[in-house]
Amino acid sequence: MRPAFPKLLSSQIAFDIARTILDGFDKHYRLFREASRDAKRYFEQRDWKTAQKEARDRIAFYDTRVQESVQTLEDEYDQAELSDEVWREVKLHYIGLLINHKQPELAETFFNSVCCNILHRTYFHNDFIFVRPAVSTEYIEPEEAAPTYRVYYPAKDGLRFTLKRIITNFQLNGTFADLDRDVGFVEARMRAMFGGDLLMEPNHQIQVLASLFYRNKGAYVVGKGINGNRIYPFVVPILYNRKGELVLDTVLFDPTLITVLFSFTRAYFMVDMEVPSAYVHFLRSLLPNKPRSEIYTILGLQKLGKAAFYRDFLHHLRYSSDCFEVAPGIRGLVMVVFALPSFPYVFKAIKDYFPPPKDTTRAIVKEKYLLVKNHDRVGRMADTLEYSNVAFPRSRFSEELLAEFKEVAPSLVEEEGDEIIIKHLYIERRMVPLNIWLTEAEKRGDHAAVEHGIVEYGNAIKELVGVNIFPGDMLYKNFGVTKHGRVVFYDYDEIEYITDCNFRDIPTPRNEEDEMSSEPWYPIAKNDVFPEQFGTFLLGNPQVRKYFMKHHGDLLTAKYWRDAKQRILDGHVEDVYPYPQELRFSYKPQLPAVQAA
Repeated sequence: MRPAFPKLLSSQIAFDIARTILDGFDKHYRLFREASRDAKRYFEQRDWKTAQKEARDRIAFYDTRVQESVQTLEDEYDQAELSDEVWREVKLHYIGLLINHKQPELAETFFNSVCCNILHRTYFHNDFIFVRPAVSTEYIEPEEAAPTYRVYYPAKDGLRFTLKRIITNFQLNGTFADLDRDVGFVEARMRAMFGGDLLMEPNHQIQVLASLFYRNKGAYVVGKGINGNRIYPFVVPILYNRKGELVLDTVLFDPTLITVLFSFTRAYFMVDMEVPSAYVHFLRSLLPNKPRSEIYTILGLQKLGKAAFYRDFLHHLRYSSDCFEVAPGIRGLVMVVFALPSFPYVFKAIKDYFPPPKDTTRAIVKEKYLLVKNHDRVGRMADTLEYSNVAFPRSRFSEELLAEFKEVAPSLVEEEGDEIIIKHLYIERRMVPLNIWLTEAEKRGDHAAVEHGIVEYGNAIKELVGVNIFPGDMLYKNFGVTKHGRVVFYDYDEIEYITDCNFRDIPTPRNEEDEMSSEPWYPIAKNDVFPEQFGTFLLGNPQVRKYFMKHHGDLLTAKYWRDAKQRILDGHVEDVYPYPQELRFSYKPQLPAVQAA
């Protein structure tokens, strides 16, 4: 530790601190890009296990680099040296260093993270950090040879030739089963998209992002067709067939399906981006209703997504007047859940204590939520944003909500003047709880909606099982329905790995005394699960039972779960299709059985 410094050196100290923080960020993004580039190699080698591990490990890169920078600054400077005057200059020097930087918005967020680890929260909304972006991300051009996107002109070269060149330009080290055939499939659907004999305008072109988007066992081509003032987004998934050959699996044009592909319920993409803001700008032209925060997040830049979301939230608070209130639905034993009716998200805080039968702790609940953050969510688990020390206007809290906090989570609440500080919370996209959705559908007499909800519920569980996730508490209230009608799991305090569970059949009673016993007569371990008992809690409604047994009766058998567990233990990685099966080029509809005469 060095002695106090002369005042004349404060500017140099400030510059050195700014340089140290930016060096920390540059190291982070260099490693981030290396991991993203490696995804291409894992895809080519079909090394799915390593690809999954690298995707999980990459999530932790940011916090590791932040802590390294914090440690460097704390080791180098005494607290007395870091005066308010120095911190003001640090920010100014940092802005100067970001001129011509390729990721200024990410670097600003990194700066905030380092500062907020050193400063008290009373400094969070002042001149020392980037409350708003200071450096524009408009028209930042990459320095590397590869542009952000490539432009093709099918009117000149022909659509089929253009489509084939789009695929071959990615230079995948693999053999296509029949690229000409697959390109023909894409061409046929694309011509239908452009309207058959539709007049081609002078600006007719196809723009394709220069990097593939890797996730699970797929690589995705993302682009858009332009004709006049119309934009036609499209995505082409590249997969392997059973012979280990590459195929174009389908082409997606429907903005709803593309939105689901980029959903908050899925794992982050691995994409090599020199200028991430340019990728976000391109994607927003395809998905104009998706917030920038969600696009940054799905690209693996979740810290900036989190910061951008919070800015959107503060903006919404300023231009709204409704109050936070207890969220509708059955109140849980673990979380206080509240919402702002005009804002499409819910806020969840862990209670201080949990009444029986819950047997958990705050630390364990946090571990479960971190597990979900790092896991492949396969479109069936909602991503969460985790915040500490969030300030809410006291005037916007309903008395009922504040009373509930003081009763069940007093350690999390502080009142400071006209603000309420929640020390720790999660924020999730708001959905309609499945139990409410089913009840409302039944009241309307909408049997198709009830069946759809049960089909989706079972599909959600089976897709989670495929990635080694057992929901634990499978009650309908722990699942939600998105605006696209998909059922998503969102209550994680009892989540477990399938491979950690022991799925058992209920033993046959040995005698009449066993059969009449009010308590299980057989030993039960903590990780034992009896699927036969699920129906007791899930199938009380006759209509729900009918549809459940029709589509997902296998979920009530221990054999289904044991077989799934064995596939995971054998190292099998399930295929995940984030689009309807019937859109696949290889899809063959099942024909009804022909009865003998």
